[in-house]
Amino acid sequence: MELLTTNNVWMMVCTVLVFFMHLGFSLLEVGLTRQKNAINILFKNVFIICAGLLTYAILGFNLMYPGSFLAGIIPDHFFDLFGLNAPITDGALDLTYNNGYTYWTDFLFQGMFAATAATIVSGAVAERIKLGSFMLFSIIYIAIIYPIIGSWKWGGGFLDEIGFYDFAGSSLVHSVGGWGALIAIYLLGARLGKFGKDGRSHAIPGHNIPLATAGVFILWLGWFGFNGGSVLSADPSLTSITLVTTCLAAASGGLAAFLVSTIAYKNYDLTMFLNGILGGLVAITAGADLMSPLEAVLIGLIAGGVIVFGVSLIDKLKLDDPVGAVAVHLACGIWGTLAVGIFGTLAGFDQFLTQLTGVGIIGAFSCISAYVILSVIKSTMGLRMEEKEETEGLDTHEHGMNAYAEFGTAHNR
Repeated sequence: MELLTTNNVWMMVCTVLVFFMHLGFSLLEVGLTRQKNAINILFKNVFIICAGLLTYAILGFNLMYPGSFLAGIIPDHFFDLFGLNAPITDGALDLTYNNGYTYWTDFLFQGMFAATAATIVSGAVAERIKLGSFMLFSIIYIAIIYPIIGSWKWGGGFLDEIGFYDFAGSSLVHSVGGWGALIAIYLLGARLGKFGKDGRSHAIPGHNIPLATAGVFILWLGWFGFNGGSVLSADPSLTSITLVTTCLAAASGGLAAFLVSTIAYKNYDLTMFLNGILGGLVAITAGADLMSPLEAVLIGLIAGGVIVFGVSLIDKLKLDDPVGAVAVHLACGIWGTLAVGIFGTLAGFDQFLTQLTGVGIIGAFSCISAYVILSVIKSTMGLRMEEKEETEGLDTHEHGMNAYAEFGTAHNR
């Protein structure tokens, strides 16, 4: 009982840290976008965590951990609504559910993860998507798409059976959100003024870089819970190495992005530095428990380079991602998943092929699902704001208020 209590307390602390990450996502996104859309950004992030927890309780949790599958792919709890049925013995919670945590702690920890996938999409589609359309997409993605994909590995599905490994979600969380973000920005189109008539990309600076910086530090802190909690116990050895590899990958990712971007663009770009930190964190997430400190540094260094070239590639493809979500969560999520077959205790050609297979399957299902959902929304509700509303700001048109009252109606700041 004493061991269970210790493990469970650690899991609850990690749950709180992952919850805190949603503040980090909010500050990062609002800081890297324009002030005329600040309330809209914050509204989306508040909605995601509230709706995400409820939809995960109603459907997602049992869908992700079904116990058995139909045809080996579809969780058999697909229609098990309000399925939070904790194991009860003699009127009390059955503490034999798991040696590391109780049923309720398990649900809450996993629920915090679920909301993250939609938060990733939020940053990519910022400043031009209709709020109602985004909210509907988020609910479907969190309630159905993310849990089905998660069940294939964490719920004991076919990816788990073939040996695919993803410790805390480089693919199962981050690339799922990243694929959704990629499809969304393709269907939405770029923000007004992002690309000139000559096709050249024009920077649209964020209005509050200090807020974005605070957001990244909060996310880094929260990642100790994201990865540390994924040990699923307070095991001293595994928890310690996981936190060390997580931290080192973040630091090396930031430095690599800073150095590569400085060489490429001849300036000290703080936003690249910040996204490099996040890229390192995303990349180490798949194998944080398998890597040595040196291997974590190498994974982070490569992730930092991936960030710089990923952001450049998105621009060349004439896609508009205001916060760099696709480069951070998709590109580095893929890299981190493949790195499990290159570095660490599972490294080997067979494991690399298994990781590559998992990346392909997850990518295909995520893209097809996101495309279908968003296409239906686009043809019915519409996806994008009208030009006038986008120009004057979503805060005024969708919320009737400004985030910074002293600036009044200074829409173009």
